[in-house]
Amino acid sequence: MSDPRTIHNPRTFKERFGALRSLRPFVAMVWRTSPGLTSGLVLLRLVRALLPVVSLYVGKLIIDDVVKLVAMPDRPTTFEGWRQSGELGWLGLLLLAEFALAILSDLLGRVVALLDSLLSERVTNASSVRLMEHAATLDLEDFEDAEFQDQLERARRQTSGRLTLMGQLFSQGQDIVTVASFAAGLLVYAPWLIVLLAVALIPAFLGEAHFNAQTYTLDFGRTPERRELDYVRQTAASVETAKEVKIFGLNGFLIEHYKRLAAGFYAANRALAVRRAAWGGVFTAIGTMGYYAAYAYIAWRTLEGEFSVGDLTFLAGSFLRLRTLLEGLLTGFSSTAGQALYLNDLFSFFEMKPEILSPSQPVAFPRPIREGFVFEDVGFIYPSAERWAVRHLSFTLKAGEVVALVGENGAGKTTLVKLLTRLYDPDEGRILLDGRDLRDYDLDDLRGSMGVIFQDFVRYNFSAGDNIAVGRIEARDDHARIERAAERSQADEVIARLPGGYDQRIGKRFKNGVELSGGEWQKVAIARAYMREAEVLILDEPTAALDARAEFEVFQRFKELSEGKTAVLISHRFSSVRMADRIFVLADGKVADAGTHEDLVARPGLYAELFELQAAGYR
Repeated sequence: MSDPRTIHNPRTFKERFGALRSLRPFVAMVWRTSPGLTSGLVLLRLVRALLPVVSLYVGKLIIDDVVKLVAMPDRPTTFEGWRQSGELGWLGLLLLAEFALAILSDLLGRVVALLDSLLSERVTNASSVRLMEHAATLDLEDFEDAEFQDQLERARRQTSGRLTLMGQLFSQGQDIVTVASFAAGLLVYAPWLIVLLAVALIPAFLGEAHFNAQTYTLDFGRTPERRELDYVRQTAASVETAKEVKIFGLNGFLIEHYKRLAAGFYAANRALAVRRAAWGGVFTAIGTMGYYAAYAYIAWRTLEGEFSVGDLTFLAGSFLRLRTLLEGLLTGFSSTAGQALYLNDLFSFFEMKPEILSPSQPVAFPRPIREGFVFEDVGFIYPSAERWAVRHLSFTLKAGEVVALVGENGAGKTTLVKLLTRLYDPDEGRILLDGRDLRDYDLDDLRGSMGVIFQDFVRYNFSAGDNIAVGRIEARDDHARIERAAERSQADEVIARLPGGYDQRIGKRFKNGVELSGGEWQKVAIARAYMREAEVLILDEPTAALDARAEFEVFQRFKELSEGKTAVLISHRFSSVRMADRIFVLADGKVADAGTHEDLVARPGLYAELFELQAAGYR
């Protein structure tokens, strides 16, 4: 995978405008989202682009015709006289044409706005789906990296935050056509006016480019603080944290922490906004001076008789519109380059690749497992960690046996499970399954053959049935399988008490949700492992909220239902793991001892020591 830390903040002018390369995949994404809507928008905006110059030219013809009629020596003095003279026919057609153009412009504007909003929503949905799909391919190691989290946050913000860019690109394309049509008109009269206008607007363009880059630099550098700001806001007002926040009286602390972070953001943004406004005023004044110099030149040529009054109106209007459009285009182009910097965050995220992949010619997962798993001198260290999580780890997990892992916190029990499921790959040694390296197997097939429930299992605010079905989501409509999994984990007793049964939403995040106790949640979570009907079952301390008797019953049932399957269970309660075929005692990332409960208790060692300490608490 490309290291997210190699994606840096563009600082040079070349790097900033190099980010425009992200526009091509963005436009391609917009097109793929809806070719029909995109084509319709382009066509309608092309028509709208030509309307301003046509309308202005019709206005010129109207003025010239009025001036001509006013100059007639024997012109009628009443409307009836004008009507009977037949001189108003051409003027009437011009007025009718201008009216029709105004109606058409309004209608096209409304249709374009409608299509813009529809396409924007579809692009948002499509990019959000793509982000979720791509995130699902990345390694667990990535998600546990703080700098990756910063990049993910920047990418997530761009799935909806760049909607204005899409409309801006379409608008700029439309304005380019309009500018070309106005420029063509001015070239006929005074080509050098366009050069004057461009020179007057270049400072504003460079200023906008500079301040857009400054804004991105500020946002880029403060991504960690923004994540912390969002975290504090969520912590201060969420159902997950409400109890502790109230009991410990944390509201004041969290609010002050939020205010301090927000004040830092405000101060930095204010300083940049003040500088931008000041320089923007200077650049605008330069552009205005250029406009009025050109306007004075046009007026003088009219006084000399070289231009008609209609020409004066057309040229002055064209120059004013051209100035506004060019100013908008230049600053818009700078803004587009600035937004492309943000867009680069999204597409840089899409370019990230996982390290843990299936081989080009994967081996099918054995069903059933014939020999089992063998850890051969396995070592693993977490990124940026100073000590190995496990090292020189060697043992055999035989097919069809139930193994328990015990040990003090940090001994490497959960790390071992993550290695077994290929959430990580060993840095040293290898893990074999039926004599083949675990990396030889298809990754999805491997993980799909394992039912794992971790101690920090997710409490989905879905229906009770869906909470179980996530264990094998493709079997979500198999209600008999869901009920069978619930019965095995004893979650059926919990669900029977719910008002809506398996259709009842659980959790308090949404309306009509019913909250469960910690032990009830754990039974529902364990049902996911049974829902999977996997070759390998792993329970990594998911029963901590159960009392000793309930946990013993769950594990006893787990052993019975694991008949013929390879199973691993982790628990701190020694009374619960004693039914395992073998118990591995982990210490300092190694297997310190192994055997049955009776064997381990009978001889001096860590297991006997910990067992005695725990048993003493019940005497």
